[in-house]
Amino acid sequence: MAESGAMTKAEREEFLADLHVGLIAIDEPGRGPLNLPIWYLYREGAVVISIGGQTLKARLLRAAGRATMTVQTETAPYKYVSVEGPVTLTPGAPDQPETAVRYLGSELGQWYLENNPETAETVTITLIPEHWRTHDFAKTL
Repeated sequence: MAESGAMTKAEREEFLADLHVGLIAIDEPGRGPLNLPIWYLYREGAVVISIGGQTLKARLLRAAGRATMTVQTETAPYKYVSVEGPVTLTPGAPDQPETAVRYLGSELGQWYLENNPETAETVTITLIPEHWRTHDFAKTL
């Protein structure tokens, strides 16, 4: 039986597909996990993220091969979804324009793309959720 407040599969996937800033956590040997905010898309059951291929995030993701991402609401009653699973890194960022417009709107998104162009080192991270943690506090009121 699901714990009180847990989201259904449809609820968690709908929530993850909504507009939220994610927090990605990646193992960083000898330290606590690296945990940074990220923009993401949720596509066909996968979390898709574009980043610079030489960043600390990318280097740690290559080494760890796994990550956790959490998204949450900022107002009560709170909700959150946390996913953990394997990651793959592929060259390029075909979804970068969609992501920029999603988070910034058309005008500012276009400005962002012009000032932060994709480079030869840009990669797309795909995180396949294997483990889910969810809670909708509205269900427990």
